[in-house]
Amino acid sequence: MKFLDEAKIHVRSAGGGNGSASFRREKYIEFGGPDGGDGGKGGDVIGECVAGLNTLIDYRYAQHFKSERGADGRGQQRSGAGGKPVILKLPVGTQILDDDDERNLIADLTEPGQQVVLALGGEGGRGNINFKSSTNRAPRRADPGEPGEERSVWLRLKLIADVGLVGLPNAGKSTFLAAISRATPKIANYPFTTLHPVLGVTLVGERELVVADIPGLIEGAHEGKGLGDRFLGHVERCPALLHLIDATAKEEEIIEAFHTIRGELSAYGGGLADKPEVLALNKIDALSDDECAARRACLALALDIDEGKIMMISGVSRAGVKEAMFRLAQIADGPELE
Repeated sequence: MKFLDEAKIHVRSAGGGNGSASFRREKYIEFGGPDGGDGGKGGDVIGECVAGLNTLIDYRYAQHFKSERGADGRGQQRSGAGGKPVILKLPVGTQILDDDDERNLIADLTEPGQQVVLALGGEGGRGNINFKSSTNRAPRRADPGEPGEERSVWLRLKLIADVGLVGLPNAGKSTFLAAISRATPKIANYPFTTLHPVLGVTLVGERELVVADIPGLIEGAHEGKGLGDRFLGHVERCPALLHLIDATAKEEEIIEAFHTIRGELSAYGGGLADKPEVLALNKIDALSDDECAARRACLALALDIDEGKIMMISGVSRAGVKEAMFRLAQIADGPELE
């Protein structure tokens, strides 16, 4: 299934049915009086959060949605049927924003079953039976149905995961995700192999941990370079980050890679820079033990942190992977996993 995390749609709710101006007509009853029923309510356009979806691709090809009009009222006090609503199935994590002001968040769907009315159907018109009075025994007035609503909205998906993988292009994030889950991201030895976010699920103890792999970030990602601002949005909701750095790079490049990613997280905002982070040097299978130790010590010295806070892992050989996931699970769920 293709991945799409942003779509613009146009929704239009239908109007209500017209009220009926009808009079009772029966044999031997000369003045039966009014018996016109009310019109039915127009259908709403509703957004509903459902499980099992992780893309907005359905809204690339279908962008206009209109509900059903309410039926007109009829004689014998029969009200018109209400119009059928249109229900838009949206993945968990979808934000709905006003097209006129994208800063106006209409709804943030984070739980399956959540619903939001995007366009309210028009009320049905009143039939002439509603206007009967002691001074007007035969009213001919019947109201038309009220019109529906029309608007354009943006749908933006921010994946909900427990752990977000961040790092420069070619840091080995896709290989790591494939090592811990059944996800099948594209893996190759060149930058920007991953072009869209991928979710994987792994079992840590008895807890399922959802991990999001976003495409590699470059300098200026928070400004939209390489679509980095949209990719960073997918890790906004993650309670923990795994920062992967290519250990096969030169020592000065390793330090530069760390500061580049941290700078982008800080510049993006949204609290990304304050999220708990596990720092790991990846691809240690390609290095000797002495080279691994040297790079770990160099990075720890540059960051003025204890070497124990830098994990050494390999997505290929799976060395250190289990320990990294356990540490991330502790961050996401607290110390009860110890």
